[in-house]
Amino acid sequence: MFDDRSPIYRQIADRIKTDVLSEALKGDEQVMSTNQYAAFYRINPATAAKAFQQLVEEGVLYKKRGIGMFVSPDARDALRTERRKNFFTEVVDPMVAQAKTVGIPLGDVIERIKQLEGR
Repeated sequence: MFDDRSPIYRQIADRIKTDVLSEALKGDEQVMSTNQYAAFYRINPATAAKAFQQLVEEGVLYKKRGIGMFVSPDARDALRTERRKNFFTEVVDPMVAQAKTVGIPLGDVIERIKQLEGR
């Protein structure tokens, strides 16, 4: 599950965010405890706890004292808004710059996107 590209705690946080976006985890649904997560994935519990703390700080998860961690009710909407905002700067802008560099007219790029949309 984990690779060497980024710290494991970030990969855990990203996986949980992806699960929230895909609705594999829904608002107010309880998630595994840090100890369960650590045992299941055979990682240090402190690593799992760091990921969960990051998600709490970002508002993706919230803690019910004595019960556990839960997905924030508005986490999916907030994550979608964030990802949509980043999509243009991280995907579209570099794609347009690359197309210009190699001499592909923007109209050709738009036409290709329309073709892909129809699939």
